[in-house]
Amino acid sequence: MGRGRVRVNEIGLQKTDYGGQPTTLCQGCGHNSIASQIIQVAYDLNIKPHEIIKLSGIGCSSKSPAYFLGRSHGFNALHGRMPSVGTGALVANHSLNAIGVSGDGDTASIGMGQFKHSMRRNARMVYIVENNGVYGLTKGQFSATADEGLELKYAGKNPFPEIDICMEAIVAGCGFVARSFAGDPKQVQELLKAAFSHRGTAVLDIISPCVAFNNDDHSPKSYGYGKEHQLPLHAIGWVPPAEEIMIDDYEPGEMVTVELHDGSHIQLRKLDEKYDPTNKLAALHRLQWAQENEEFITGLIYYNPDRPSLVETCNMVDTPLAHLTAEQIRPSRESLEALMATLQ
Repeated sequence: MGRGRVRVNEIGLQKTDYGGQPTTLCQGCGHNSIASQIIQVAYDLNIKPHEIIKLSGIGCSSKSPAYFLGRSHGFNALHGRMPSVGTGALVANHSLNAIGVSGDGDTASIGMGQFKHSMRRNARMVYIVENNGVYGLTKGQFSATADEGLELKYAGKNPFPEIDICMEAIVAGCGFVARSFAGDPKQVQELLKAAFSHRGTAVLDIISPCVAFNNDDHSPKSYGYGKEHQLPLHAIGWVPPAEEIMIDDYEPGEMVTVELHDGSHIQLRKLDEKYDPTNKLAALHRLQWAQENEEFITGLIYYNPDRPSLVETCNMVDTPLAHLTAEQIRPSRESLEALMATLQ
């Protein structure tokens, strides 16, 4: 569809309408690539910018929401506290689509408790962890996701075992857990589209190389290592509700089609023929195997369509709380007096 020579999507917006401020991150930072994919996906999915809320904490990753969806709502929270702020916003208005952007420090260190409880609550949020294994704003110290034994010029040797964000999310009850690589834009796009279609929290742990402090090719979170060692579990395709599901374009092999709650589908062509992303124990085993064998696996790690969202668990009404009138929210004097009488 076009407006003159300018292409627009089905709701009449140009791709530039989904942009943000010019980036202030380092040239070549993986976070900028992720922002570009979010812009492309929001345009492709015909998302209305005013129906999006962007949430972040502190760190290089938490600056990046300024670089996409400039017409959307946004809140930059305290370090590690983004999940609670996001939960509050979505309790007040569950009609919003939420994008939470965090980092490996913001999520796996100071925010670990917030992250784990966010997974349990299962609010509808695309939770992106831009994971580079270092604290870029404070000159490259190891984060909690840095690989044990890794040596970097500015940080020395890391003596501690790494935290696997995908593993932590699965254990905490998240129903959509994926890992990708900022240097693989096609996979990032397909996973983002599927994540937006999920009714609860969808975690995307995206390895996003830090070009300033963690881009030595021997580091598993560097660009060179990712391009050389990335091992996709499956080829991923996302099919919107209005399109016919076709599999002719795929190479021979086992195909798994998973229906999402809005009627869209994820198509997974298994490259690892023994892997089943709907098996929780298999997902945890595969992640542990990858960690022990220094594999860099990407794709949809785990999917559980049966977990109820926060809206369903709390029996919220269809109309968001933010749109209810004062008369609907505030109890009457009579009901308060009756309640107080029961406490005497």
